[in-house]
Amino acid sequence: MSHSFNSFTKFPPLSKKTVLLIIVVAAITLALSTAISLFLSRINNLHIPSLGTIHTVGVEAYGGNITVDENGQHVDWGTIYPGTLTNLSFYLRSKSNIDIILNLTAANWTFLDSQGQNVTGPTKSYMNLTWNYNDTPIGPREEIYVTLTLNVSDNISFINYIIDNKVEEFMFDIHIHPKE
Repeated sequence: MSHSFNSFTKFPPLSKKTVLLIIVVAAITLALSTAISLFLSRINNLHIPSLGTIHTVGVEAYGGNITVDENGQHVDWGTIYPGTLTNLSFYLRSKSNIDIILNLTAANWTFLDSQGQNVTGPTKSYMNLTWNYNDTPIGPREEIYVTLTLNVSDNISFINYIIDNKVEEFMFDIHIHPKE
């Protein structure tokens, strides 16, 4: 039995060409996997801090994820990653003396580079702000709890824009007001 095991474990001698081929294939495989890993780490580690300034008409926004300072009311979206959804919530209280239906818009998207300078931003189609409010009329002094959702695209054109312009943060205005 030991004789059959020894004959099974013996390999024929390798030629110099075979050894060289194995080394070349291993080196190419290592170089290619390293290049792919570096490319993917650029995309997967891409993150952007962001801030939303809240402007309201006919309602008061408070609580939840809202912070207030000398410059107004803000929501800090935190670090945003392409291809993700981020939710933030707060209360809205009607200041109107009649029932109102609310409207949400996002405006003034501003992208800043690594030097803190404005860079021309892509169209807002790469970022979308929605909420869970369903157009139900809100009575005088009535309050509701809303959740805003920021959807950031993982479109390769958007990712290239972020990388090429060294975008390190962005901000935008959130307008909540009665529908006309």
